[in-house]
Order: sequence, then C-alpha cells, then structure tokens
Amino acid sequence: MPDRPAVPDVSIVLALDFGLKRIGIASGDTLTCSAHPRGAIGNGQAGPDWAALKKVVDDLRPARLAVGEPYNADGSESPLTAAARRFAAELQQRCSLPVDLVDERWSSQDAEERLRAARASGVRTRRVSHEDIDAAAAAIILERWFANNK
Repeated sequence: MPDRPAVPDVSIVLALDFGLKRIGIASGDTLTCSAHPRGAIGNGQAGPDWAALKKVVDDLRPARLAVGEPYNADGSESPLTAAARRFAAELQQRCSLPVDLVDERWSSQDAEERLRAARASGVRTRRVSHEDIDAAAAAIILERWFANNK
C-alpha cells in the first residue's frame, strides 16, 4: 500500500485583545492561518466577563490562547502591560490552556484603519464600533501569532 501523505495537525487558536473596557476576541486555525474577528466581551471594575469568555472557549475548544501584550512605540512597557499579563495568567489558570503573549503594538490602530477602509470602499456598510475595532485588533494579534509560529 502506498504511503499516505501526513495529515497536518490542525488546531484552533483564540486571540484576545485586552483592554480596560472590552476584550476583543478572534479565532483561527493552524491550517489556514487566517484570523476571524468574533466580537468582544466586557471588562470593567469587577474584571472580565469570565462567564462569557468561558462560553466562547467551550464553544470553540481552542488548543491554545494568544493574548496581546501592550508596549509603547519604543518597546518599553505601557501602563497596561502588567494588567494584560495578569489577565493572561488568570486566563491560563481558568481555562487550563497554554497562553502565549503577543506584541500588540499598533494593533488597534491597524484594525481601525482596516475597518474604515472597508467602509469607505463599500465592502462594509455599517458604522465602525469600538467592539468591531477590538475584535479586529484581536484578529491582527492572531495573524502575528500565526506569523511567529509557522
């Protein structure tokens, strides 16, 4: 019998763009290495909406998680860096999944630019919301994770 080609190990990766008001979510798989925005969950004084995040994790069953790690333009830590790291550590504990930190510099600006360009071209018809930007930023974080983990 001839050898069969190896079937690639395909897994889902979930990316999160941590923010003090919202946490953007995106998912993708290691076969296509494409990222898809999936909305945002709330984050506030009481902390993240862990129940909503757990539902996303339970529904998608990712193999690992990628969390954006904010830095200043010069590479130094931003005021949010420590909070994002704490979130990633708690996420790892709560979900029992590996969590990778990904440099997220300019991801929100890039996301906003992409969404506004899509609206200007007519590809997107509705206005761009903060939730849209956060989810698109999570997709950019995931694209960066894929680029670094091929």
